[in-house]
Amino acid sequence: MRILIAPDSFKGTYGAADVAEAVATGAESAGHRAVRMPVADGGEGTLDALLGPLGLERVEADAVNPWRVPCRAVFGIGPDGTAVVELAAASGITTPHDGPRDAVTADTYGTGMLMATAAQRGARHIVVAAGGSATTDGGLGAIAAIDDAGGLGGARVTVLTDVTTRYTDAARVFGPQKGADPATVEALTRRLEDTALSLPRDPREVAGTGAAGGFSGGMWARFGAELRSGADFVLDSVGFDAAVRDADLVVVGEGRLDGQSRAGKIVSAILARCDGVPVVAVVGSVGDDLGDYRTRFTDVVVASDTDAMVRAGAGLRL
Repeated sequence: MRILIAPDSFKGTYGAADVAEAVATGAESAGHRAVRMPVADGGEGTLDALLGPLGLERVEADAVNPWRVPCRAVFGIGPDGTAVVELAAASGITTPHDGPRDAVTADTYGTGMLMATAAQRGARHIVVAAGGSATTDGGLGAIAAIDDAGGLGGARVTVLTDVTTRYTDAARVFGPQKGADPATVEALTRRLEDTALSLPRDPREVAGTGAAGGFSGGMWARFGAELRSGADFVLDSVGFDAAVRDADLVVVGEGRLDGQSRAGKIVSAILARCDGVPVVAVVGSVGDDLGDYRTRFTDVVVASDTDAMVRAGAGLRL
């Protein structure tokens, strides 16, 4: 068989390229032809997934973490002037920090620094993957950093997201996972309401503006950013549609397949593009809320380590 292997990362354990390689190794040992196509949905691993397809060079630059502690972070820039910044590189919930990880003071200034540096390096189109933020600042930190650096030089901005949350819902939806208790969620929501009224455009009624604690809404309001599905942007960039036309079977993968996988995640985006080609999911675990979503797959295989992924690849069947 011709098998297209297009997994996301298994967050915190295996990168998408590692998963693709392991499954492909198993598939090839069974005599199949495997195409490795690691993907991402606008969160962790988006830069890695786009490095090859967009011809990006890794650039290490000065930034600050969400609590304004100096750090170094990496972005990518290509020969056509496209830059890719992962918000989580400087403003992420897992960014190293020795002090209190306060949900109120966390901001996106470091991401704005990276965007400004990309513009100074010649970027004409800055793509920001908005997943994994520690912040609920409505994008004000990034706006301040960009203004402090003299702007973006006319570069257009695209923000990749996998949520449709609106600007002033960001604290309620995402605040608790960033350490905000109920009182803090209320305070952050009031701050977002005030911020929305201070921006050049009001982002409150625009779907997706709540991504990364309102970062996407701040970019939309201040810099006219386009808000795009991260999954669809990545699939378009890696040439998924052309590759799936030549495939007899598609393998998707993520760390946990559950009810949330339906909502804007890379797995659901791939299913929508397979047009009758069977799809097998190789995943780290399966949630109890998967329900009838399981019927969308020819098979669901749990493989939580590299050896199991290789065995999963060797056992692929139509």
